[in-house]
Amino acid sequence: MSADLSESVVPPSTESGGPSSGPSRRTVIATGVVVGGAVVAGGTFLAGSEEAAAAGASPSSRVSLTVNGTRRTVTVDNRTSLLDLLREHLDLTGSKKGCNAGACGACTVLVDGQRVNSCLTLAVRLEGAEVVTIEGLAEGDRLHPLQQAFIDEDAFQCGYCTPGQIMSGVGCIQEGHTDSPEEIREYMSGNVCRCGCYVKIVRAVEQTAARK
Repeated sequence: MSADLSESVVPPSTESGGPSSGPSRRTVIATGVVVGGAVVAGGTFLAGSEEAAAAGASPSSRVSLTVNGTRRTVTVDNRTSLLDLLREHLDLTGSKKGCNAGACGACTVLVDGQRVNSCLTLAVRLEGAEVVTIEGLAEGDRLHPLQQAFIDEDAFQCGYCTPGQIMSGVGCIQEGHTDSPEEIREYMSGNVCRCGCYVKIVRAVEQTAARK
């Protein structure tokens, strides 16, 4: 014989023993949890929005440097690389963005006469520096001797790495590391040519150094 389940349900009662006319204790607790959670979530959302807004306002600085003989003053994000300063702010796109990690040398420029990977160099650290890019090598219509040697020796194919190769070659010659093809290869090893024109590149650097 089945039991009548309705008889086993005990109605909630007040302290006086009568039926309850207000919300149950469970309802009050559940409501409090929902409201409290909404307040916390709202506070978290607002805090997150404030943090995002603060993060969006990146610190910037003014930097003055001489690029290819011309004094330039720009305001840039403190994280801006020299390469991005040249390409994006000064419209000097000869320096190429290859790996953007300092491994290929396509972005090589001269800073105070020294070869640097401009993709790894922070622009804000170059206050007062003198920068020479591929655009600054020629004198009017007269190419730099190494630029001419690259043409004479057919030392390029796609040409993407060529600006960095030439700038690195100029630095290599100025540093005096051109006593032999082996020495040139060693001191030019940071510049990658994906077309494989290394033999002609070394020959162009060697011949230019011999004319000095």
